[in-house]
Amino acid sequence: MTIEQEKREVREAVWSRLEQAGQALPPGAEGRIPNFVGAELAAERLAQHEVWRRANVIKSNPDTAQLPVRLRALADGKLLYMAVPKIADIRPFYLLDPANLNAAPADVTTGSGAADHAPKVGISEMRPVDLVVCGSVAVNRDGVRIGKGAGYSDIEVALLIEAGLVGPSTILATTVHALQIVDGPLPESSHDVGLDLIITPDEVIECRRRQRPTGIYWESLSAEKIDAIPVLRASSISE
Repeated sequence: MTIEQEKREVREAVWSRLEQAGQALPPGAEGRIPNFVGAELAAERLAQHEVWRRANVIKSNPDTAQLPVRLRALADGKLLYMAVPKIADIRPFYLLDPANLNAAPADVTTGSGAADHAPKVGISEMRPVDLVVCGSVAVNRDGVRIGKGAGYSDIEVALLIEAGLVGPSTILATTVHALQIVDGPLPESSHDVGLDLIITPDEVIECRRRQRPTGIYWESLSAEKIDAIPVLRASSISE
């Protein structure tokens, strides 16, 4: 069995576990970063952590499960970068500056709301990131993370690492339901981004620091994936 097949089995098991326990919120867990009962509590627990209090610049995924994190970031006056869904723009991040919003936070922190109200920025326009909050399907207590399988979160972080905007002092965190924590080892690829912090509604798990990718691992990307992500396509052409 390949690593990708192993990851697929883990995803299916976690999605099923959330659904059977009634802990997945609409539109359901399967095929996505699952929104879960207690996401607001997990965001609040993260916001009480010293890592959050120290962070001035946060990068987040656009998924619904982390919407409470994004809302809290703006409420706390933090500069927020949110990935454009599927990294589908040459300027791959939205800039959400709490000092300069032209809509209510609840209207700008979703993927569609940001598209209507927030400017997009290129990587060269961004500030160094103190805290990255990733969406996850499954994690373990060692900080291994499995996403929904598209690889966007890993690519986003790798792009920021290459640009020097995510460095050794940047903390990588996720908010999840306790049912998304898997006991024992999880399959892991060299280009996968590990976690420093896992936050559930009831617990903070501090993980051992994992080795991070040094940038984009081009050999792990298909030609179709590179062509579908404008910032990667531009980089591959320039090289």
